Amino acid sequence: MTDHHGAKVAQALALRLTAALETAGWSVAELSRRSGVSRLTIANVLAGRVWPDLLTVASLELALECDLWPGRDV
Repeated sequence: MTDHHGAKVAQALALRLTAALETAGWSVAELSRRSGVSRLTIANVLAGRVWPDLLTVASLELALECDLWPGRDV
């Protein structure tokens, strides 16, 4: 883990996304289909390779019907 706040937010978002996928029982492909976000982008977010933009987060939250953004308390 790193001390950079942005990195902590991205890591927390990836953990929330993983949990939401498990709760929904969806694959990355299913989330991609329902959200309109590419499978590659979702996989990269989950792996921590990219920091998603606001539109991506909003699309994923809408599809999963849950909050992914961890807020400033991370």
